[in-house]
Amino acid sequence: MSDNPSNVPFPNLENGAMPAGDLAIAAPEPDSGSKTAADLEALFDVPVRVSAVLGRSRMEVSDLLRLGPGAVLELDRKVGEAIDIYVNNRLVARGEVVLVEDKLGVTMTEIIKADKA
Repeated sequence: MSDNPSNVPFPNLENGAMPAGDLAIAAPEPDSGSKTAADLEALFDVPVRVSAVLGRSRMEVSDLLRLGPGAVLELDRKVGEAIDIYVNNRLVARGEVVLVEDKLGVTMTEIIKADKA
């Protein structure tokens, strides 16, 4: 194997195919210099699903069908309370809703560390 980590072969993940066995990821060498976003270019096209959960509410389907434009739903969180940010259905962070140039956005305020179970 070469000393250059960019020569690590990547599995073919097209059509949802998963590689057989465990996928080993080469760790960067300690004195390999600073890394840039270009070093992660192989990951730029990996699809992920990001969800920001403002709150939850339970209601019957009949009540849901009666909702119209301008309807207000009561959620289980208060104004200003942190929202949950999920990546591929895994809680990864908490944050706040922000307004940027007439568009809503999310600012991450806390990163959630995964439990190694």
